[in-house]
Amino acid sequence: MKFTDLNLDEELLEGIDALRFDTLTPIQEQAIPPALEGKDLIACAQTGTGKTAAYLIPTIQRIRRSDSSRTRVLILTPTRELAAQVDQNVDALSYFAGVSSFPIIGGKDADNFTRQKSGIVKGTDILIATPGRLIIHLALGYLNLSEIEVVILDEADKMLDMGFYGDIIRIIEGIPKTRQTLMFSATMPPKIRDLAREIMREPVEINLNISKPAENINQMAFMVFDEQKIPLLEHLIREREIESMIIFASSKLSVDEITRKLLRLNYKVKAMHSDKEQSEREETLREFKNKEFPILVGTDVLSRGIDIDNLSHVLNYDCPRDAEDYVHRVGRTARASSSGEAITFVSPRDQHKLHGIEKLIGYAIPRPESPPEIGEVPEYRPRGGGENRGHNHRPAQNRGGDNRRQGGGNFRNRSGNSNRSQGGRGNFQRNPSERNTSERNPGENPARVQNPEGLTGNGGASSAKKRKRRRPKRKPEGGEN
Repeated sequence: MKFTDLNLDEELLEGIDALRFDTLTPIQEQAIPPALEGKDLIACAQTGTGKTAAYLIPTIQRIRRSDSSRTRVLILTPTRELAAQVDQNVDALSYFAGVSSFPIIGGKDADNFTRQKSGIVKGTDILIATPGRLIIHLALGYLNLSEIEVVILDEADKMLDMGFYGDIIRIIEGIPKTRQTLMFSATMPPKIRDLAREIMREPVEINLNISKPAENINQMAFMVFDEQKIPLLEHLIREREIESMIIFASSKLSVDEITRKLLRLNYKVKAMHSDKEQSEREETLREFKNKEFPILVGTDVLSRGIDIDNLSHVLNYDCPRDAEDYVHRVGRTARASSSGEAITFVSPRDQHKLHGIEKLIGYAIPRPESPPEIGEVPEYRPRGGGENRGHNHRPAQNRGGDNRRQGGGNFRNRSGNSNRSQGGRGNFQRNPSERNTSERNPGENPARVQNPEGLTGNGGASSAKKRKRRRPKRKPEGGEN
């Protein structure tokens, strides 16, 4: 289906044509007609399939056919970057249609807050906001939602993951029940359906390839120890033509550390996370989109809804915590039928996460051989999806001879020797067959009982007696409750 087949105003079609949109994507083809009819809608499709245009086009059309000058549409997004991007998309689509929008997003800039207040008071056709910042303006009394006709929840599952459920409900309660509600997401967990039942009326439901990466993404996973990640990353960058790469890390500290290490290796790279000022984040994203530098390191703030054309590579430096986050991350590449490559580093402690990802997407991710220069890598032993404990740890470098106790090899001895006694202090997994069966209090940690002489053997007997003397007397049967 082509956009000219829809009953859209000529000015809106001019904006669509200027963006070189011609044929509707599957989500647009199924979502736009019921949205134009004013029906509530739950739409779930892969990241990068055109969901933003799927809700903006019918929304702009609705505004065009109304004479009111008040704010009639509210769009909620989980992140500042996505809100800013939706605002840009409104500007582009409605360039000839004369529809206005204004973003309400977080940040520490007092002048920005004042501008937001002014924008709310003066009014705009479409208000685009993150829930937390909108709640602040709502609490100050000058934001009135009683005339909103359309509410759109973009990346609804991510907003719930971020703890915005209460804020969303509070916002919705201030909007007339006669509204139209549109909910768009890349996944459809049960909590989304619970929210839909609470705020929607007989919604049309669209599900397209839920929780599946696009077929044209070349996926691969490398088993690595943590200290091998930077050497492997450097090898992969060196052997590839990197036009634009996003590296996802699990924390802001990791993002900064990876960025510093890549800068020392003379790569052009910048970091992006929530500790950065909003103006700096916007400038970094603008420069990356304009290909002013090829590598961007960030947290999951980059994984949702950020539209970056021709992103050639996505690399998960840390395996995503949730399997569905993997789908969002790798969905940054191979957008709009292009191709891309998604690489994931998997440490021994994260192998159960890879198992969960493969269970969600329904197939095994290819695991190519690692380059020999990074050294021996761990085997893939996810233990049926449980956390990988006791496997794939590097053996301690025992320069003074190997006199470790049996079953105590899963820890590093910084001094180079492993001659602690069974009762010695150490961070290791006990072999179940060698556990000290001496009677002890529940919760007592035998690894915290030291052997002063540092001798091998069972040095915990005297400590066990002390623990036994400290045990409280048992109360007789039928005692006080």
